Amino acid sequence: MKIKAAREISVPLEGQIANSLVSFAEHDVSLVAIQTDVVRDGRPVTGYAFDSIGRFAQRGILVDRMIPRLVAAPADALLDASGKLFDAQKVLSVVLRNEKPGGHGDRAAAAGALELAIWDLNAKLLDEPAHVTIARHFGRRGRAEGVAVYAAGGYYYPEDSTQRLVDEFRGYRELGFDAFKMKIGGAALDADLARIEAALTVAGAGQRLAVDANGRFDLRTALAYAEAIEPFDLRWYEEIGDPLDFDLNRQVAEAYRGRIATGENLFSVQDVKNLAQFGGMRPGLDVFQMDAGLAYGLTEYARMLDVLESCGFSRAQAFPHGGHLINLHIAVGLELGGCEAYPGVFQPFGGYPPGCGVGGGLVRPTDAPGFGLEEKAGLRPWLERIAH
Repeated sequence: MKIKAAREISVPLEGQIANSLVSFAEHDVSLVAIQTDVVRDGRPVTGYAFDSIGRFAQRGILVDRMIPRLVAAPADALLDASGKLFDAQKVLSVVLRNEKPGGHGDRAAAAGALELAIWDLNAKLLDEPAHVTIARHFGRRGRAEGVAVYAAGGYYYPEDSTQRLVDEFRGYRELGFDAFKMKIGGAALDADLARIEAALTVAGAGQRLAVDANGRFDLRTALAYAEAIEPFDLRWYEEIGDPLDFDLNRQVAEAYRGRIATGENLFSVQDVKNLAQFGGMRPGLDVFQMDAGLAYGLTEYARMLDVLESCGFSRAQAFPHGGHLINLHIAVGLELGGCEAYPGVFQPFGGYPPGCGVGGGLVRPTDAPGFGLEEKAGLRPWLERIAH
């Protein structure tokens, strides 16, 4: 068994939305396909994945460096001990050959896309959902009954109003979601407080609504927002300042009694170790949001969980960023606290296909082999394009 081809295409995100710092109107995502010489139903078995949402595509890194290394590797250098599956750790080592330590960021996302495609590929070779493959590999039982989920949205739009925000969250509730997340920091504090109050008319309780500053705040602003929102008893206060300003995070955690969340912009085990040791995160309370698609893939993500547990945190405190099918399977397979969903934004990647059960605060994956990306109608044309 060997890899016959690996490809990348850059897929534009749909929609004109923005958070407190970034407009996503120009953003795209690297979709990758890894094709084998195994043929079923007249087609080669192919693994698909992407580098998650919120960063630009990494076509240059993938096409110029990583994919050539992968395709040139001897077949036996990529297989596990059984010779029947691909070894994700070996694949990661091959695509990172001659890459120096540090300097994460786009390189971490490029490698993550290829590594995750191996998990999709292996699950398809085994004819089972990816969460089953993941749970077995890491010695977990998994949570096929579902994991906690919230609908992420509440972005800033060119034509915006509190009524638009209310209508958006009502739409998510009609889809079965009962917890939500919205953006803050893109407007004045008073305006954001009005937006929070409007969102709470749908959420119904503070613990059903999280707010996300997307790393915008300096310490003074972060503490002013913390004081203003604390009476709402919100689900959490997310990505407060610069992702690597662990001292700011610590000071907010000391001043704010509510839950805080961060980690989506950390791309290595060492970064997560620094957050756990120096960021003031509180065992049993705060939330870690690292995203395998932005951080070298599932192999590195599992090591991040090991670091958290060694520092006294629980994997129940892990809620991967991303709002898509890949992280749903990871959350189910690794028995995490939950995951987010993008039911109304970041198409064609965000959210889940109709077959995923959403209700009672949980989301359950379908029985499709692999990550089930083929079940997303908006994504299928892109999968067909990259396959050929």
